[in-house]
Amino acid sequence: MFSLIGNSGLSNESIKLSQSEIREYKGENLSSINDFHENSITGPQYIDINTYSLKIIGLVENSQSLTYNQVLSEQSYEKVVTLYCVEGWNAKILWKGVLLKDLIEKAKLKDGANTIIFKAYDGYSSSLPLAYVYDNNILLAYNMNSLPLFPERGFPFQVVAESKWGYKWVKWVTEIEIGNDPTYKGFWESRGYSVNGDLESYYFN
Repeated sequence: MFSLIGNSGLSNESIKLSQSEIREYKGENLSSINDFHENSITGPQYIDINTYSLKIIGLVENSQSLTYNQVLSEQSYEKVVTLYCVEGWNAKILWKGVLLKDLIEKAKLKDGANTIIFKAYDGYSSSLPLAYVYDNNILLAYNMNSLPLFPERGFPFQVVAESKWGYKWVKWVTEIEIGNDPTYKGFWESRGYSVNGDLESYYFN
């Protein structure tokens, strides 16, 4: 599911609507936000939103440094997507966020760009093909099941890499680097996991 919703950023209306977790959306049963397992490389990260910035760098004409509120001011979308972990569990969640391609387009891509590298507050990183992100309307999420992300779930932003294994769903995103190396290996890829991360393929190279 993919639908356009009103974007009121951090208005009182958004806060009011986000007080309780929803468990059903348009006839689909949703997992709980508590169904996730804590498996990050150094544990939950706690980011000071007052000093936070999301950087967009690399093969772009205009590098960006966006505050949390600036990202939330972009048009918002919501989509039901299931995260599948290589550990054998999964969770179907209603994600709300902004389109990564909307953020990237503001930075204006340079010729040769084909890969997006996501870097996290804890040093974690992974990558996705630029074409995949554009063609599949991939979200940078800030909300799940009507609740704002909390530290264990990746606050302030998590990549919703649908049809990819969970290690591609980077949490606590602080930097988006546009590159031209489709073989880039992030934290788990450098330890033998598949670079493409497709669910249809085995997750080890």
